[in-house]
Amino acid sequence: MDARTGEVLYSQNADTRLHPASLTKMMTLYLTFDAIERGQVSLDSVVTVTAHAASQPPSRLGLRAGQKIQLRYLIRAAAVKSANDAAAAIGDYLGGDEAGFATKMNRMAKALGMKNTTFRNANGLTREGHMSTARDMTLLGRHLIYDFPQYYNLFSRRTADAGIAKVSSTNRRFLDAYDGADGIKTGYTVPAGFNLVASAQRGNKRIIATVFGGTSTAQRNAKVAELLDLGFARAPGKTTLDKPAPPALMADATGVAGPEVTGAEDDTDEGDAPVAAAKTLRLAAAPPASPRPMARPGTAAHDSEAVELALAKALEPAAPATAPVAAAVAEVTDVVAQAASPRPAAAPRETVPVAAAGFVQAATPQPETLAMNDFSEDTPAEGDAPDPREPIFVQTSTPQPETLEMAGHKNPTDNTVILAALTPPAPAPQQEREVVARASSSGGRNWGVNVGKFPSQYAAERSLLKTALMESDTLGDALRKVARGKTGFEANFVGMTKAGAELACARLTARASDCTVIGP
Repeated sequence: MDARTGEVLYSQNADTRLHPASLTKMMTLYLTFDAIERGQVSLDSVVTVTAHAASQPPSRLGLRAGQKIQLRYLIRAAAVKSANDAAAAIGDYLGGDEAGFATKMNRMAKALGMKNTTFRNANGLTREGHMSTARDMTLLGRHLIYDFPQYYNLFSRRTADAGIAKVSSTNRRFLDAYDGADGIKTGYTVPAGFNLVASAQRGNKRIIATVFGGTSTAQRNAKVAELLDLGFARAPGKTTLDKPAPPALMADATGVAGPEVTGAEDDTDEGDAPVAAAKTLRLAAAPPASPRPMARPGTAAHDSEAVELALAKALEPAAPATAPVAAAVAEVTDVVAQAASPRPAAAPRETVPVAAAGFVQAATPQPETLAMNDFSEDTPAEGDAPDPREPIFVQTSTPQPETLEMAGHKNPTDNTVILAALTPPAPAPQQEREVVARASSSGGRNWGVNVGKFPSQYAAERSLLKTALMESDTLGDALRKVARGKTGFEANFVGMTKAGAELACARLTARASDCTVIGP
């Protein structure tokens, strides 16, 4: 999706309802930022951890029932570490309890145009009926960037001070590997698989890509990188910035129900003060009832990531066992914002199906155990469990707001484009490796198509991928193979019939692409 315009540059099964896992925390944080800007709470507000929040499985910050902690640290823990206990503590604080906060989440989702999303809890642990889509998560990501640019920088942090611990980002591998990447959120449970809403900016383009159903962190990141690359290639260099309209709930002047705010000190610190951040209002009394639009009949129930839901029954568009691949690319602008997340405490892993964006066919996600607090990306809250049998990729890009300068981050240009992109997966350290995707050359399938010679293996692989996407009808079942020669790397599609090869070549030639039929 091009963030500047909200145009979807590429999508596949973008409206398939799947388990969002910890991508859910994007909405939890969105509502938190909204409450702060309304003056209902502040970053310095002291939250008393409920027994419900303290009982959440990993990933965790390590909160204890009755413990008091500033809201800023819970925000950091939820955004950077993806701590389930921190997200649940925020939900109980702003909504009264899990069900109350879920109602607020669903109201906001409706206001943002997330038509196929239903939330049941604040952290994304598997719960029957807790579903979303790649398109909806991309829309949410775009709103986070444009509606709260002063906090967006939080999602690019590799580490953060969560008050009781220093936490590491679950998305640091992708942030370090992909050029221009600056967010946004990872997610993992056995039923969901490895999910990621990513954004990257290069020049005046910003792309956002969402993937659901990855089989591993590496596979998911590789797919997201491919999508982001595709997005940057398709997004126009210049276009008019058309930021998303703020939801009606944000335009409402009345306050949203929430905890009472006291104190007159500045509610930002060096770690959280955004550049050009909006002024925070302090209230001495509890804010009025929530002004948000009529809540859709939403329910909220306790969900444990440790609980693996093989299938979500009686759901509105139930998520298929085999999750189809959905991808969308969107452009977003960088925003500066910071928040910290507390240290996660070891707890049971959550299980959620994996959905990933990319060019892979939907596969059924398999349960994986959640990783503990100090695990690497996609561990605890997101749950890094054994790779699912087959990846279910759902990508979606979310538009992003103009970038703001913050914490030393570069200010993104207004003309940013959000597109699903990821740095190409690092090739295995194998020299002269032949990359073959699918299949057999038996049964008369000993013909093929050559689409050119390239100076590097990566360039050849990339050309094969782009060509396969462009001509999926004729090349969808062909194998992609890179052969190293004396003068370069040959990009070939093999395992085809003579008729199939000739047809594919004819169509590529019609597109002004180089093509040569290869015979046995």
